[in-house]
Amino acid sequence: MRNVAVLAIIIFSALSEGWVYAQTTPPSRRRGAPPPQPAFGDSYRGLTADQNKAFADGRTEFTDVENLDDGLGPVFNGRSCAECHTAGGIGGASNRLVTRIGRITNGTFDPLTSYGGSLLQDHAIGPVDGSPHQFLAETAPPVATIVAHRRTTALFGLGLVDATPDATFIALAQDEAQRRDGTAGRVAMVQDLTTGARVVGKFGWKNQVPTLFQFSGDAYLNEMGITNPLFTAENCPNGNCSELSFNPMPALNDTGNGIRALADFMTYLAPPARGNVTPDAADGERIFEQAGCGACHTATLHSGASPVPALDRQAYHPYSDFLLHDMGALGDGIVQGDAGAREIRTAPLWGLRVVTAFLHDGRATTIEQAILGHDGQGRAARDRYTHLPADAKAKLRAFLMSL
Repeated sequence: MRNVAVLAIIIFSALSEGWVYAQTTPPSRRRGAPPPQPAFGDSYRGLTADQNKAFADGRTEFTDVENLDDGLGPVFNGRSCAECHTAGGIGGASNRLVTRIGRITNGTFDPLTSYGGSLLQDHAIGPVDGSPHQFLAETAPPVATIVAHRRTTALFGLGLVDATPDATFIALAQDEAQRRDGTAGRVAMVQDLTTGARVVGKFGWKNQVPTLFQFSGDAYLNEMGITNPLFTAENCPNGNCSELSFNPMPALNDTGNGIRALADFMTYLAPPARGNVTPDAADGERIFEQAGCGACHTATLHSGASPVPALDRQAYHPYSDFLLHDMGALGDGIVQGDAGAREIRTAPLWGLRVVTAFLHDGRATTIEQAILGHDGQGRAARDRYTHLPADAKAKLRAFLMSL
């Protein structure tokens, strides 16, 4: 009965969501000429004047190059958000990698906080005028036995994910568990720093962040070294907090306006429009489901109530369940938030056609390499793929390249 009810909701949504549903539905699933689609990096169609202004202001914040006067550093990974988010358009993925470190101590993961924490900042502001001190980029200490890399992910369409209720992901995890096929994902529960509540994590490779607002504050501090109301403490270079006495901008760097602007930009950043759906691509989607790829790469989700019509109770197609999965040998060994060493969030596949490095660490340079790199809960689908005839494999890849 539950499946019937869910199907009824989906059908009702499809009939009632109008042009926004058409905007986010793959062409292979709708009739008639599609409306004009936002390009990569564009906002949603139909925003209000105030929302368009917030998107434009946020895009400016996203592309601005930070400097010492803005609070950049002392250690950092980039001088602007756009420096790392470029593929397809502003807000896209890239091949830029960041490094995370750790070690196992008495059977427990140690993020090496005394050495600066698990995330390395590989740039520094160097010497500061009038100071004898020179800040240096962080390096992995000899005690680190785990060194992992993380690829920059795309931000397209994340406003829809942010607007999706926690209950949706909890129910999805329960439904996957009921299949009893060994592919069930798990919800990550993390702290919302704004409310103090334990809520569902949705963002980051380990689902360690619950909201786009917190995601913005986290990136400001950990990628650019800019303190803000959510993250007030500066990172100590390689754990040496005495160096902060030479910090040229010790006061709070951002009062909250910057991270709000970044969150607005991501909220109104449209999902990728579907690419050309050839007959091979249409066949490939069926093969994708038959191989079991859709067990984790869920095609369709529904957002909840939102004051933004473009986000309000919309069907969208990320090809991800946004849950943690045990990836076996593909796991990066890093424990972060509520995620274990082998757990990684299912990567959304929309916009895949403009990506040139795949998997969490960018080790794969082709889609086939990425498929063959799956392990753990993704191993069975990988094995089914390996046994497909060559033409079926080509059709499945054609489908992925249409996303």
